[in-house]
Amino acid sequence: MQIHTLDLNFQNLSHAIAAYLIEGPEGYLLIETGPMSTLPALQSRLAEHGLSPGDIGDVVVTHIHLDHAGAAGWWAQHGARVYVHPMGAPHLIEPERLWQSATRIYGEAMESLWGSILPAPAEQVIPVRDGQQITAAGVTLRAIDTPGHAGHHHTYRLGDIGFTGDAAGVRVPGSDWVSLPAPPPEFNRELWWKTLDRLEAEKFAAIYPTHYGRVEDVAYQLGEIRGMIEDASTFVRARMEEGMERDDLVNAYVGWNRERALSRGMAADDFARYEAANPLFMSVDGLMRYWRKRAEAEARRSA
Repeated sequence: MQIHTLDLNFQNLSHAIAAYLIEGPEGYLLIETGPMSTLPALQSRLAEHGLSPGDIGDVVVTHIHLDHAGAAGWWAQHGARVYVHPMGAPHLIEPERLWQSATRIYGEAMESLWGSILPAPAEQVIPVRDGQQITAAGVTLRAIDTPGHAGHHHTYRLGDIGFTGDAAGVRVPGSDWVSLPAPPPEFNRELWWKTLDRLEAEKFAAIYPTHYGRVEDVAYQLGEIRGMIEDASTFVRARMEEGMERDDLVNAYVGWNRERALSRGMAADDFARYEAANPLFMSVDGLMRYWRKRAEAEARRSA
């Protein structure tokens, strides 16, 4: 078995979004599809391995956000079986709500960022439960429910490695900086902490986050994202309590992240990859929504 990291060259940036090609004893399996906007790049990377789309019979997506599964419908329409969290399956079959939700975040940039989205034929979409094993291309993966970033998120274990999607955070190769992808509407601090407990218990030898590439210092990465969940949550809450407006908070949050990244030795030019892989305004919106929902829930309990 071999695992190949395919750089999808998102927005003409290397090391922003990966798909993973697994060369198994009985064929080929693709983990993550990327968005439709990067489909030509994905097809080019497959061609470098002597493959065409018809050689891919099975596709696994960690969750249904467009940077991970935006092209899943295209693959399903071309005959691939698509394995996905049960909560995500209906949105691949009827993607209108998914597209509308993303449009509320990205507005007029939708087309240039993500391209489009196609509905997946229902018979090609296979919901996968927590703990369920799937076999494709002669290899067996086990699904691990890993919410916090999104409720429809799985990590997939293959042997002693894990394909973690966004559950282990975002990290550009060559950097020690691990950043937090906390988009609305589903970021949940407490659920993510439980997810990290599960991932730590798996004792992976290596992990493959979608952003980006193989990570062997697994304990370090999981510890860093755990700390970042707390630090980022605290940063945003404090400024909300000060009455800071959203746009000002975004500017403050970007500056705070940039300072932390550069202090870890990141080149200033590389910070653009982080912002492409993990738009920081989106995390501000997700963190603000989380705290507002918490406040509303506490108000209802005390009423």
